[in-house]
Formats: sequence, C-alpha cells, structure tokens
Amino acid sequence: MNGAPPAFDERFRETFLELVRWRRDVRHFRVDPVARETIQELIDGAALAPSVGYSQPWRFVSVDDLGRRASIIANFERANADALSDYEDDRRAKYAQLKLAGLHEAPVHLAVFADSESAAGHGLGRKTVPHTLEYSVVGAIATFWLLARARGIGVGWVSILDNAEAARTLDVPAAWLLVAYLCAGYPAGEHFTPELARRDWQAPIEEARTLYRR
Repeated sequence: MNGAPPAFDERFRETFLELVRWRRDVRHFRVDPVARETIQELIDGAALAPSVGYSQPWRFVSVDDLGRRASIIANFERANADALSDYEDDRRAKYAQLKLAGLHEAPVHLAVFADSESAAGHGLGRKTVPHTLEYSVVGAIATFWLLARARGIGVGWVSILDNAEAARTLDVPAAWLLVAYLCAGYPAGEHFTPELARRDWQAPIEEARTLYRR
C-alpha cells in the first residue's frame, strides 16, 4: 500500500488506549467456535509486527487434534501441581483457587514458535542479543492479542507448561522453540480489572509505570 500515511487523531488514540485497557488474559471461555477465517485474519495482522532484521520468525500452529490437546492438558496439570508445591500457607491456598488456563473450554489452541534456524533476515541484529528472535515472536503475540480483543475474542497465555515436552507433543521441527501456548475464544465474561488483581494475588505496582532516568 503506497501513498500518504494515515493521520491518527485524538479520538483514535483514545479508542486505542481503551482497547489496551480492556485487553485481558482470559481463562474463562465460552465453547462457541471461532471461524478459521477469523483466526487466519488475526495471524495475518500479527505478521505485521516488527521483527529483528525483518526475520519474521513466528510460526503459528493450530492444535486441533484432541489427543494432542489432552497431552498438553496433562502437561499443564503436572506443571501446575509442581508450581503449587513452591508456595506455602495463605499464598498456597490462593494459588490453588486460581483458574490458570482455559485449556478445556477454549475452542482454539495455538502454539507459537520461533524458528531459530530461519535464514530470513540474514542474522541482522541477532549476533549480540540472539534472544531478539523470541522477542520478535512476543511482539507478534501481543499484536495478535490486541487484534483479537478488538473483535471480542479473548486470549490466554498458558505459561505453566514444560515447553520442551509440549514441542515434542506437537511434533514440530527441532529448530522451532515454543514461545507461547495460547487459548483463544469468546470470553465467558468481561472484566476491566485483571483477574489476578480481582483475586487478590497481585495489585498494580507503581514501578511498572515509573520512568527511571539516568
């Protein structure tokens, strides 16, 4: 697309900030299906994210096979039990009450990988900080997340997993590194306040908004 760049006015900026404010890590989903075409459009949009050396290293895998989904759920349950054992007393009780994944209900499971051996980008910008490949994938995930929210679709990042085992379950190339396992679907409810804040796990911290100067 050529021509003059668009002008983003104050109304657009306010609307965009509202979108960011209402983005949530969703764990409670309705079982209603999401059209494959819609997911593809979201991935097309996510592919516009920035990437180191224009390497575009993200690889999206739709996990449709019920057997593989069951293996991922079992993986999560083992990892979650292990994580629970790290806590004690009141914090342990709070952890046990949290719903930390929507793996059973979410109609869409997406695994997002970084292709560590892709020649795209010719290594530009990666020699001193090789992890910029994975950072680029995270940028694509964040873009996908916001685009999904704009369509009323919720996304949840399942980080309580043995990633190496999950990659084996999904039978992907060895050079693909799992960055995120996502659940997606229509949320069972909408909340302005993040769930972990509502459940008294962690309040917003001032340090996250502080601009430090040196």
